[in-house]
Amino acid sequence: MLDNTQPGPKEKSDLAAINPHSEISTDPQQPGIIRLWEHLRNLGLGDTTLRFSTALLTLVLILAVVGVMNRVYFKDSRGDGSAAALGLSNTLATPTPTLPAPEFAGGGLAIDGILRNSDLHTILPIRQSRYDVIQYTVETGDSIFSIADKFNLHPESILWGNRYTLGDDPHLILPGQVLNILPVDGVYHQWSAGEGLNGVATVYGVTPEDIIDWPGNNLDADEIGDYANPNIAPDTMLIVPGGKGTYNDLYTPRISRDEPATAKNLGPGACTASYDGVTGSLIFMWPTTERYLSGYDYSPETNHFGIDIAGDLGNPIYAADNGVVVYAGWNDYGYGEMIVIDHGSGWQTLYAHLSQVSVTCGQEVYKAETIGLMGSTGVSTGPHLHFEMRSDDYGRVNPWNFLQ
Repeated sequence: MLDNTQPGPKEKSDLAAINPHSEISTDPQQPGIIRLWEHLRNLGLGDTTLRFSTALLTLVLILAVVGVMNRVYFKDSRGDGSAAALGLSNTLATPTPTLPAPEFAGGGLAIDGILRNSDLHTILPIRQSRYDVIQYTVETGDSIFSIADKFNLHPESILWGNRYTLGDDPHLILPGQVLNILPVDGVYHQWSAGEGLNGVATVYGVTPEDIIDWPGNNLDADEIGDYANPNIAPDTMLIVPGGKGTYNDLYTPRISRDEPATAKNLGPGACTASYDGVTGSLIFMWPTTERYLSGYDYSPETNHFGIDIAGDLGNPIYAADNGVVVYAGWNDYGYGEMIVIDHGSGWQTLYAHLSQVSVTCGQEVYKAETIGLMGSTGVSTGPHLHFEMRSDDYGRVNPWNFLQ
């Protein structure tokens, strides 16, 4: 006999557990998407379907945003003003004009712009801190080199800024002196009546405009007038930026055995007669016992054409090579007790600031012979030997290049 009794709730659950794919009755009034969802869950695809739907929805949103941005910011020039339709400003809606690629003088087009190499170092322009001359009081131990370092100038600018105090001699700097310190490398010139701007500028190697345009000179180009006779008051001190001075060779002229009297203006040590005698090998030895400097080095830029060799008072001074003495005694221009030897073939050596001169005019001397003693006579801040070498062919040369 057939049993028409319907299974109860518990029996339905047992049936589903036995056959998970069996259809479970649902409310026929529910929407189709809910019935589909319930069906997918019954098949074990609920989680997979949820993840897939989420990813799909995210992709759709991204595409929608990209589409809007493309229409707003990358609108085609043939568009119909959709940016304005979206309520954006006219600036965004107006197409950017296309400029032609620039052409260079060397040829070719700059399609991708100008390429520059990266540089981690930034070069800042040097700013002029001042335009006027200031004063500096010399301290013990100062030299034109140390003073120049303090003010970031070349040593020769200290000398050329004080020509009316120091002349051409860097040794004339003394403690207590007040020196002019230029604002820039150059020359400090005192204007004289009758001078012309072209002539002064030529002497210092600059242009008249370099002098006129320097703010510290307080010159008005419209009031200067004729450059040959400019409206500049006599005794006006002018900065010559970039100017280079020249030196007079008054203190140590060439003194030869043929005409030693050319040095008669130097002082009582000058010789007067002509001499003959031994000549040198032109291989020069070191002229004293020490071999290091105590002061200035060879520096033509500052009119110092010798080397200042260190030592103690009374150290022996040697003839650097064979020759004839053509100056022996006092020098009135700062060198103190001085000896000059003519070695023949156009070569002379000079020995200054001696405490004792042991030779006489016209005397023949030989290499390594003692000719005097080290001292600190003349313009000197301590015992040392100022030593110079001169050649008729090469002029006043650097002793370091010839001494052995």
